[in-house]
Amino acid sequence: MTAIAILAEGGFSEHDAKTATGVLRYGSDPVVAVIDSTRAGSRVRDHIPGLDSDVPVVAGVDQALALRPTVLLIGIAPAGGKLPDAWRAAIMRSIEAGLDVESGLHDFLGDDPELAAAAANHGVEIRDLRRPPAGLDVPTGRNLTVDAHVIATVGSDCALGKMTVCLELDLEARRRELASAFVPTGQTGIAIAGWGIAVDEVVSDFVAGASERLVLEGRERAGAGAILWIEGQGSISHPAYSGVTLGLLHGSAPHAQILVHEAGRTHLDMPDGPPIAPLPQLIDDYQRMAGYVRPAPVVAVSLKTNPLGDDEARAAIAAATEQTGLPADDPVRYGAGRLLDAVLAARSG
Repeated sequence: MTAIAILAEGGFSEHDAKTATGVLRYGSDPVVAVIDSTRAGSRVRDHIPGLDSDVPVVAGVDQALALRPTVLLIGIAPAGGKLPDAWRAAIMRSIEAGLDVESGLHDFLGDDPELAAAAANHGVEIRDLRRPPAGLDVPTGRNLTVDAHVIATVGSDCALGKMTVCLELDLEARRRELASAFVPTGQTGIAIAGWGIAVDEVVSDFVAGASERLVLEGRERAGAGAILWIEGQGSISHPAYSGVTLGLLHGSAPHAQILVHEAGRTHLDMPDGPPIAPLPQLIDDYQRMAGYVRPAPVVAVSLKTNPLGDDEARAAIAAATEQTGLPADDPVRYGAGRLLDAVLAARSG
């Protein structure tokens, strides 16, 4: 059985350790420990709001090994996805102890001579979750004929929880016994679902082709007529990530979109970031961009409201509906039912 120890040294928090948080919330394999010497002696629930987990936070790999993990997962993606030198000893110790290693870094651990040699010597596997598969190309057009209902989450910015929205909608659809699949497009989603392509690591010419491949695989996994929830990346308005956003949008060729926004966020998440455009303008932008391939109306707004109190959150949701004329909700806080209802109503309309 797989058992996971998560390396989150110096940064185990909901904002900084997105991979760790995602796997703890939605992963199917048990997590036995989180490694962060700065928070040792605490529990996961002390650092991740809304996650009532008794998993211990320990000081180092040796303490985690006492809990018998089989895999070390890198739970943080530092700026630029580079491997911090300070983590090398922990990764090496894990390999020497017989643990497989999963990493979502842009630096591929399997290409590191020292780590690769150690893995070979100890008979363990290094899995670089961001490594693209071979044979990617431009789209073939099959994205327009696949017999599934494709929904893309798109954002007003990066780091909003577009993956989380997809996972919550997939869970709600499955609760209603609807054929459904979460389609991972980033390293955390791949760590949770066990498949996918990290589109931000794909050569730019082939991002749309990779996205098409993901749609086709999602349909094969979920069956004909399934709802496919495409994990969004970046934002069409973010100068650093818009290229990935547009390639993903055109390659997945959604039938509809859900706009994801954080209540109260006013500027893009970047140094001296410009203001975020009004939601109606963003909705128009996404619909026009998607429409070059296939008409894809934005059918709902998903709000991230976790920094707000309950009254403030409900007011923000009501304001989003008034501003856009669309159903809005926070699927993590209040459930994904209203957003799923909007998707199903648009599908049957």
